[in-house]
Amino acid sequence: MGKIGVFYGSTTGTTASVAKLIAEKLGIAPADVHDVSQINADLVGAYDALLLGTSTWGDGELQDDWYDGIQVLKSTNLKDKIVALFGCGDSESYGDTFCDGMGLLHDQLKSSGCRFMGAVPDTEYTYGASVSVIDGHFVGLAIDEMNESEKTDERVTSWTNSLKAALA
Repeated sequence: MGKIGVFYGSTTGTTASVAKLIAEKLGIAPADVHDVSQINADLVGAYDALLLGTSTWGDGELQDDWYDGIQVLKSTNLKDKIVALFGCGDSESYGDTFCDGMGLLHDQLKSSGCRFMGAVPDTEYTYGASVSVIDGHFVGLAIDEMNESEKTDERVTSWTNSLKAALA
């Protein structure tokens, strides 16, 4: 498994907490977990795999720090880098835009030459709609700490185990 960097955008701390849990389960050092507001091309270039996390705001928008962060990623050579996405959302109050931020990251990076991994079947989730779902799978790990916090640890464990197997 190559060097993995975790980058997250978090306004309320939820996505930051999930990023740290993911890093812990994968054995990633705290020094390799970054707030996306600190992202730069050299930092991105130091990693073979990028785990990118965002919350979804308003009517399906990215977390604010990602607007600059995505520009940094798009200006960096991501060809053949592995990218896995994770997103936090509220499936009850915002069921029609659940984890859309994760889908927006995917859409912005799909022509970058990176290799996505970590899609998750949407069958274990209750939501109305999401741009982060393609062919019955979220483009990454969807987390709902507002309504299903009791499922977070199990979902993160399952996702990180699948990443370990794929990255081995």
